Amino acid sequence: MTLKRVLRLSACSATMLAASCALPPNAQPDPLGATVSLTMAQQVINPAAGANPDPVAGIDGKAAKGGYDAYQKSFRAPVPQPNVFTIGVAGNR
Repeated sequence: MTLKRVLRLSACSATMLAASCALPPNAQPDPLGATVSLTMAQQVINPAAGANPDPVAGIDGKAAKGGYDAYQKSFRAPVPQPNVFTIGVAGNR
């Protein structure tokens, strides 16, 4: 192959590569943020849930408060973690 033919082939290959990345003339890209809006909309199970006058069937108030208080208490005094270097070693802790 001659140098002239190699350069011509390289130029044609570069042109084809650049043209393959272009959008067709009638294709329009999605508006900015459309995918985020679509993802947020897909996460809603029931869009009309606010219009439902029935209360939610579930846990009563006292049990919910007790569960929430236990959850908050777990952060005040966390369970001490054992020392990892004493695994399998008998003796004082």
